[in-house]
Amino acid sequence: MGSIWPPVTPRLTVDAIIRSEGGIVLVRRKFPPLGWALPGGFVEVGETTETAVCREAFEETGLQIRDLWLVGVYSDPMRDSRFHTVGVVYGASAVGAPQGGDDAAEAIVFDRTNLPADIAFDHRKIIEDYYRLEPIAKQLIIKT
Repeated sequence: MGSIWPPVTPRLTVDAIIRSEGGIVLVRRKFPPLGWALPGGFVEVGETTETAVCREAFEETGLQIRDLWLVGVYSDPMRDSRFHTVGVVYGASAVGAPQGGDDAAEAIVFDRTNLPADIAFDHRKIIEDYYRLEPIAKQLIIKT
């Protein structure tokens, strides 16, 4: 079997679960697939995932995030209906009110008990993982 060069691989993405004002920040997507999602996007060549998540969070919410901790890596080939992505998801905190920007029509803080019904991708599962891991998050902080 011959090798393929360069290799065909999934697209690398990052998402942030931002704790702010007593809840978490979700953005309403401007473009398909529509719905509410965690702020995030694609890692650019030359960027670390930590740098990318900070950049994407700021572009989509206007918030400077800090206290990053790894929630998980999500790689189900069906997690994005457009193409195969691998997502690195970070928990973070921020101060202030989010405002939608870039490809986010709006950014709103949601309490755990009032999450919207139409959450895009596999982000509902990721949010559940976040709430399960959050009690030990202070031990997991990798970048402030």
